[in-house]
Amino acid sequence: MSYPGYPPAGGYPPAAPGSSPWGGAAYPPANPPPIGLENVAGYANQFNPSHMAGMASNLAGTFGGANLPQSMYPSTPGSYPPVPPGGFGQPPPGQQPSYGGYPPPGGNPPSGMPSYPGYGGGPVPGQPTPPPAQQPMSYPGLPATHPGQQPMPSYPAGPAVNPSMPSYSGATGPAVTPATHGNRGTITDAPGFDPLKDAEVLRKAMKGFGTDEQAIIDCLGSRSNKQRQQIILSFKTAYGKDLIKDLKSELSGNFERTILAMMKTPVMFDAYEIKEAIKGVGTDENCLIEILASRSNEHIQELNRVYKAEYKKTLEEAIKSDTSGHFQRLLISLAQGNRDESTNVDMSVVQRDVQELYAAGENRLGTDESKFNAILCARSRAHLRAVFSEYQRMCNRDIESSICREMSGDLEMGMLAVVKCLKNTPAFFAERLHKAMKGAGTKDRTLIRIMVSRSEVDLLDIRAEYKRMYGRSLYSDITGDTSGDYRKILLKLCGGND
Repeated sequence: MSYPGYPPAGGYPPAAPGSSPWGGAAYPPANPPPIGLENVAGYANQFNPSHMAGMASNLAGTFGGANLPQSMYPSTPGSYPPVPPGGFGQPPPGQQPSYGGYPPPGGNPPSGMPSYPGYGGGPVPGQPTPPPAQQPMSYPGLPATHPGQQPMPSYPAGPAVNPSMPSYSGATGPAVTPATHGNRGTITDAPGFDPLKDAEVLRKAMKGFGTDEQAIIDCLGSRSNKQRQQIILSFKTAYGKDLIKDLKSELSGNFERTILAMMKTPVMFDAYEIKEAIKGVGTDENCLIEILASRSNEHIQELNRVYKAEYKKTLEEAIKSDTSGHFQRLLISLAQGNRDESTNVDMSVVQRDVQELYAAGENRLGTDESKFNAILCARSRAHLRAVFSEYQRMCNRDIESSICREMSGDLEMGMLAVVKCLKNTPAFFAERLHKAMKGAGTKDRTLIRIMVSRSEVDLLDIRAEYKRMYGRSLYSDITGDTSGDYRKILLKLCGGND
């Protein structure tokens, strides 16, 4: 089949008219064929501004904007019916508009309509926050519900796949309530605190001949660590002197060590204790493992920053310089501050971890210490408590016994400390305090460190565990093992007899 004029005589594509290969003066041709634009000049005369305004008003009414008066576009015979009140798209008065089945999440409603509530998850900018009694209720995995809205039904979980395993609803075990920190201490913020007044009290206690140690004990022993930091600043502001230097010059012995420990922030005190544990001949491995096994992720990460700033080397470098072998690896793992902090327990993972721990220890010749390290340093506290319980049920032996059978030396001590601290932190510290005071001599550094560092965390719980484990109060044992102002400040931190 062929078409008239194709192919063109000069080949394809045809050359543009004119001398230039891109077209000359003769291009485009003077009389092009008509293509339907003959009436374009008359379009301007057909433009009706009033009609365009009417169209804009219709659209504005549909989307909730202002409506123009109808007089702007008078109706003509045979045209569309007049615009209803409120514009096209508006529901009848008093009826909630529907946008895809859901009210719009806040924003500007159509004219005359009340504002819509925002969806759960946060306040909508520009919208008032509902009163506390009307806050949307939210559950994990379910959308928030508003007052008057029916919550989604929950369906019971199916039976457990393995009848021998405990059945939990859903894929994970029950959520474990996270331990509350900071409200079980013996030291709390003093009411009516005035740092300048306290600075004056301390100044008078140290001024002139002699020192009023009791005034220092009563003042600093009744203030929280945060308040003590304010006293340091107020002392320098009022007197132009360093409170820490004045305390060092006026006090001595273990009383001085305790007061200076109280004046450091918790992270600074831990950094100082680790530095002292590593410094010189020998290493206080118990101090290292106690701090790294018991502190939170956030605390350990801050400890890494402070240690580097204060001592010009990283915490990991300090650990490597003074430890070795699997014990070093254990400390470095803990020093990452990267333990899982979730509170859900997946029993299938618990079962797998128990089997791996058993295979790494009891069920082989020798011990795979790295497997113990990986599980004990990375898993969450809630998960490991379930692992320890399941291990005892499956192996007829608790995890501590297996560690004692399979390991020795510093590694055994470190692994046991991690397990005990995870199982029951107050009991772990109660045992440490008892060992510090029993027998000939007192391990004062351990006693001071625990009494100071736990005084605003869980010392009330430690006291209770101490009484339960040893039948005597912590207060009475401190009284019998220490003396003088050192005893007084420790008893002030202890907070009372049980």
